[in-house]
Amino acid sequence: MMQHNRKIIYLAGFLISVPLALTSYINSSFLETYINRFDVGVIYIIASILTVLGMLEMPRILTFLGNRMTALLFCLLGLLSFLALAFSSNNWIIIAGFILYFFSTIAVFASLDIFIEDYSKKSAVGGIRGLFLMVMNTAWVVSQIVSGSIITRSSFRGIYIVAAVFMFLVSFIFILFLRDFKDPKYTKVPVRKTIIAFLKNKNITRVYFLNLILKFFFAWMIIYTPIYLHEYLAFGWDKIGIIFTIMLLPFVLFDFILGELSDKIGEKKILLLGFFISAVFTLIIPLITTPALWLWAGILFMTRVGAAAIEVMSESYFFKSEKEEDADMLSFFRNTTPVSYIIAPMCAIPILLLVPSFKYMFFVLGAVMFLGLFLTLRLKDVR
Repeated sequence: MMQHNRKIIYLAGFLISVPLALTSYINSSFLETYINRFDVGVIYIIASILTVLGMLEMPRILTFLGNRMTALLFCLLGLLSFLALAFSSNNWIIIAGFILYFFSTIAVFASLDIFIEDYSKKSAVGGIRGLFLMVMNTAWVVSQIVSGSIITRSSFRGIYIVAAVFMFLVSFIFILFLRDFKDPKYTKVPVRKTIIAFLKNKNITRVYFLNLILKFFFAWMIIYTPIYLHEYLAFGWDKIGIIFTIMLLPFVLFDFILGELSDKIGEKKILLLGFFISAVFTLIIPLITTPALWLWAGILFMTRVGAAAIEVMSESYFFKSEKEEDADMLSFFRNTTPVSYIIAPMCAIPILLLVPSFKYMFFVLGAVMFLGLFLTLRLKDVR
């Protein structure tokens, strides 16, 4: 039964990842059609702050509704947000829809974490996490293959309609399945105590910041790479779809393998290699001015080779150290995504005003990835 339920969660993870993958790399360009480029960053900051505050209430919501109904609730809210983005032309409804989408998708993934943690008991955590990430990242690769053609045929709105369909499908998983899931007793701990608990465990604190650096990398890339490729290098969306498809392949090719490897040799060595690869190839980005599809696909592919290693290792490390009932710790760890979307635009907006060219932003991002390399040196492996 446990293995069957785990497969259901893998399916849910795949289906929820499709709408997120379809929309993540177009959101900034879509919002730009309603507000100016600098305000796009501000909207991400607002959405992120509200998400951080909302995630702090996750233990209370989980206690009241249970994890299955919590997942269903946020899936339905996500569905509503995609419909708003697809069919509304009102600026304020678009902004509200985007904020709701941002929060609801992160909340669903936090709920999936609890399921997979429960169904992974007495199993090799690294391997289970690696396989789960591989399944979800397969959705990202598949989505990039079709996203460019959807935009070409039906504009951005077609993407959000397809995303709404997938959110509708994943909602049915939580209606029809996982009824036998037994919720643990979720502990609601004051934020101050949660932060203190993080700070007391130096290795958990370090892996939190490593994960935050990775999510900062993702946020920066998701917001600004499509703008750079489309507006500065003049790539069409069909070509950008191909580039992103190739770029995301490392998450499918290496996640499961690296997860199993971490169970044998620990996470630290792989983290060091991951940060080094991502940092070096991110620093190469501003040096390439030729709009050659395969060249850009190759460079961005290598940045994600490193990112895939960091993602699996940080997830494996954290979930080897924490239990499913520690909902506050889990919510705090999952807040790295919205926190990164606060920090990234706040850093990028003044940089955009100061640097002579948009491409210099990637020098800054490469330097940030090198910080992760140095922080990893102080980490101790968990066996």
